[in-house]
Amino acid sequence: MRRDLLKLLQPFIVLHFVILMGIVGYMWIESFDFFEAFYMTTITVTTAGFAEVRPLSTAGRLFTTFLLIFSWGAMAFVLTRLTQYIISGEVNKFFKTRKIMKSIERIRDHVVVCGFGRNGQQAAHTLKVHGQRFVVIENDEDLAERAYADDPDLLFIHGDGTDDEILKRARVENARALITTLPEDADNVFIVLSARSLNPGIQIISRASGNNSIPKLKKAGADSVIMPDKIGGTHMATLVSKPDVIEFIDYLSGEEGESINMESVGYEQLPREIRDGTLRDIMNWKKTGVNCIGIKTIDGKFVINPPEEVLINKGMKVIVLGTRQQIEEMKGNISE
Repeated sequence: MRRDLLKLLQPFIVLHFVILMGIVGYMWIESFDFFEAFYMTTITVTTAGFAEVRPLSTAGRLFTTFLLIFSWGAMAFVLTRLTQYIISGEVNKFFKTRKIMKSIERIRDHVVVCGFGRNGQQAAHTLKVHGQRFVVIENDEDLAERAYADDPDLLFIHGDGTDDEILKRARVENARALITTLPEDADNVFIVLSARSLNPGIQIISRASGNNSIPKLKKAGADSVIMPDKIGGTHMATLVSKPDVIEFIDYLSGEEGESINMESVGYEQLPREIRDGTLRDIMNWKKTGVNCIGIKTIDGKFVINPPEEVLINKGMKVIVLGTRQQIEEMKGNISE
């Protein structure tokens, strides 16, 4: 951002340098005061042809000749650069980047998506469908530009996700989750390490290409490691053995099922009056129509269709299913 600003201001810096050089030169050679020197510099640079403040000495005339030649070259440089910026879209790009960065500076509890290839684009699309705020980091500027052309509201940063400064620009310190989908596992490991150090509480989901990279990513700090090729093959095979079940899951997670939602409710999110109560008490509290489909125990195990008498204690989570409206109403009741 600073480099782009400096590049954009370069012609104006050159122009101001010429004016400053003229003022200092006339004040030093001809002993003009500031306003006289400024006037002489202005009529010389612009070739206006007005009368001189007073007759110039030989040194003054030589300086004026030099200033005329130098200013012509400087003006040609300034006009060329400005024309180049306008034609190439540099000016629009600068203001667009500035607008995006201002929006990112205000964002919190968002998701950072590193890499905008096939997996990154699918992740971003799904996040958008489910109303999640996210920031994309992509090193391929052409890819980022095409994505922005398709979606002007997309918040993206052109840069290398392995660079800590780029992660900071994406406000990873305030993010609730990070998804890294880079094709090289070593880059994903580096991003996981950096993100974990910048935000110890962030949820990190990483892509992996090989089985040997999974333990490394886990050790680096990834909460979940996904192998797209493995999942894709399993998904296709399961469509043969359990087609209706898989299609129903796809319906829930895809665009068609955007009105249906699953949500996990942690013990800490529950109102104090129903904490440490039974599952029946929790599900009947300000009932909104959602259904419990499972719980996650303290040791991370899932219990499907748990009995209503089970106690929900600290560290446990309740997995509920309902329409988006029901889920939002439930969240509203919990946050009261």
